[in-house]
Amino acid sequence: MMPCGRRSKGSGEIGPALKISEPDLSVTKADETLDTFYRGQILVLQKKKGYRFAVDAPLLADFIRTRPADEALELGTGNGVIALLLSIKPFRHITAVEIQETLADLARRNVRLNKLGDRISVVRKDFKEYRPRKKFDVIFSNPPYIKKKTGFLSASAEKSVAKHEIKCDILDVMRKTGELLEKMGRAYFIYPAQRQDDMAKAADESGLSLRALRFILPRSGDPANLFLAEYGFGAGSPRTLRPLILYDERGAYTPEVRKIFEGRRRGPAA
Repeated sequence: MMPCGRRSKGSGEIGPALKISEPDLSVTKADETLDTFYRGQILVLQKKKGYRFAVDAPLLADFIRTRPADEALELGTGNGVIALLLSIKPFRHITAVEIQETLADLARRNVRLNKLGDRISVVRKDFKEYRPRKKFDVIFSNPPYIKKKTGFLSASAEKSVAKHEIKCDILDVMRKTGELLEKMGRAYFIYPAQRQDDMAKAADESGLSLRALRFILPRSGDPANLFLAEYGFGAGSPRTLRPLILYDERGAYTPEVRKIFEGRRRGPAA
């Protein structure tokens, strides 16, 4: 279901300049591609048509802070890309929940392909009905961006569910986060800047407080089109991090973005 099937420059791929070896295409099906990321450390099977992740996946993975003992939960894993990218960071285990069977199957194959079966488990289920007998230190999600009853649905049902609030909305995501997050836990999201108030309202209704905020700008001087947010429980003054700028004046990725795409292990500084 999530992260959204938004396609950006390069059809959702991070950029061929960052690939250092050609992947073994024998593991792919006829309707799939196999891409390598983080300088060849991570392999990702994707559909040629249907859901393909975009730049927001590695940006969220970079923003998430993990610790060696963390039990983490992803609400809507799609093809598993964010969990895969997080595998370069320390954590005990990620449970990745996905409602669409085709994407859950792809996520499982990606986990096996990267030999991460001992660290990542994929659960095919509507996260609204997911009731584990535990809570999580970290919860993360890239929710559907397009508000209910707005925008145009894709010819691909897989894309539509990933992009639109069809199976869940932002309140569902924040409610489940509030239900399953440990008292001292951390929750991470990426969302459109124009829907910041919607997330804030949903978080407030779910008992969550903003801890950190980082806006994402296409270019210096542009208005933000996305933002990264960390939530948790308890009152406090949220930190506003310096904006992340994607492209320089020549249209190339900025140095920080390139470091993110190369798989830096430490997230943004304040």
